[in-house]
Amino acid sequence: MSDDQQAQQQVQLRIDESKMTSTYANTIRTSNTQDELVMDFGMNIPMQMPGQAPTIVFNVGSRVIMNWAGAKRLAMSLGQAVRQYEERNGEIDINPGGTPPPAPGQNV
Repeated sequence: MSDDQQAQQQVQLRIDESKMTSTYANTIRTSNTQDELVMDFGMNIPMQMPGQAPTIVFNVGSRVIMNWAGAKRLAMSLGQAVRQYEERNGEIDINPGGTPPPAPGQNV
């Protein structure tokens, strides 16, 4: 088979969602090793107990572990999705309510 014939072959993608679950997350915590990126998705839930300082509880709902090549593809895909959204709907405010953004390297 020539290079032209190989380049023209198409591959069908079949998506199996039979075991999929959906969850909502309003925050993510990341950590990493030399080989992998670990992402904990979950909910920040503010709690105020009488007589105590305000606390935020991070309830982890899902953990996704990826190799660095997969993480880079994810970053590129998310960047493209955000750009397309903002082109249609305007800039996304990541600082609603005036709370200061996290410091570089801090989990969001």
